[in-house]
Amino acid sequence: MKKIAVIGSTGSIGVQTLNVCRRYPDEFKIVSLAAGKNAALFSEQVKEFRPKVATISAPFDGIAELEKYSQISVGETAFKDAIVIDADVIVIALVGFTGIIAVLDAIEKGKDIALANKESLVVGGDIVMKKAREKGVKIVPIDSEHSAIWQALGFDFNHPFNKIILTASGGAFRDKTREELKTVTAADALKHPNWAMGAKITVDCATLVNKAFEVIEAKWLYSAPFSKIDVIIHRESIIHSMVEHVDGSVIAQMGYPTMELPIQIALSYPKRLNPVTESLNFSKIAKLTFSELDETRFPAFREVVNAGIKGGGYPAVANGANDALVKLFLENKISFNDIYAGISGALSAYRGEYFGDFESLKSANDFAARQVKEKFGV
Repeated sequence: MKKIAVIGSTGSIGVQTLNVCRRYPDEFKIVSLAAGKNAALFSEQVKEFRPKVATISAPFDGIAELEKYSQISVGETAFKDAIVIDADVIVIALVGFTGIIAVLDAIEKGKDIALANKESLVVGGDIVMKKAREKGVKIVPIDSEHSAIWQALGFDFNHPFNKIILTASGGAFRDKTREELKTVTAADALKHPNWAMGAKITVDCATLVNKAFEVIEAKWLYSAPFSKIDVIIHRESIIHSMVEHVDGSVIAQMGYPTMELPIQIALSYPKRLNPVTESLNFSKIAKLTFSELDETRFPAFREVVNAGIKGGGYPAVANGANDALVKLFLENKISFNDIYAGISGALSAYRGEYFGDFESLKSANDFAARQVKEKFGV
């Protein structure tokens, strides 16, 4: 039985991770939970799973009652207490820059990681992967696209390949013209055609910043030069990504859209468990379509990829700006196209002060947030 710690237990990935663990009580045991601000859901989870340790970012009425079920910690960095020594796998499902802190702490404790926090590799890929190698820690992806690539490589991150092909649904605005994108709203952006996800990542899918992040993640997970990473629009989200091998053959991982499958694989690897969804019925799939990504309509994609190519602190600037901009967009304080303008402006203003350490990353991230605040006055 594998012992699982879930860091970010009340978010979308955290909730689905607990669904997987409920389904296989003989395979997985929850030993710790860390939550953000959803006190009601956190309380339910603690009472159900009774983990050894449970943490939340802020106190709330009734928290004392939970101490009869778990050792409770409270505070903005209390999640570190949930990265417990007796866990076999740490699921890191925090959203944002804070996830890097959790990843580095888990690595320092020698814990294998099931990773759903994109920022860890987008912003700190060089630091994270170096430390993971030094500590002998495995980092396996929960992302559906990267899970697909991992599977297509035979669960071997070092397997040679010609090309990685990331698929993208195109997000909520894949059929919008450049003119129509000027007036779309946050409510519109949250209507993803295929996936049910948290608000932040759903907006990132609409801007295609999320796909740019996945390109940068691929560089670090598979030691892939950017020239060997392609992105293709695949509207149906049946093929989750593909690998072209050295002999020219292409292997795709397919399935109906659900995050519970990549979560389950990340936890059960190298073992495969029973299906989490119905099997594909090919006779009922009318078609599978592919098209080029239109970078003129979604310019933030190329802007963020280029930041990844530059390296150093540039990805941290792109991430920090995007975080701040998406928050403003969800609050209806800026337009959809302002997200690209804000990312571009922050990257243009950055002077590349990077010393290969966490402090440099945080400085770049904070710099970007300040740039956004100055640009939009909010």
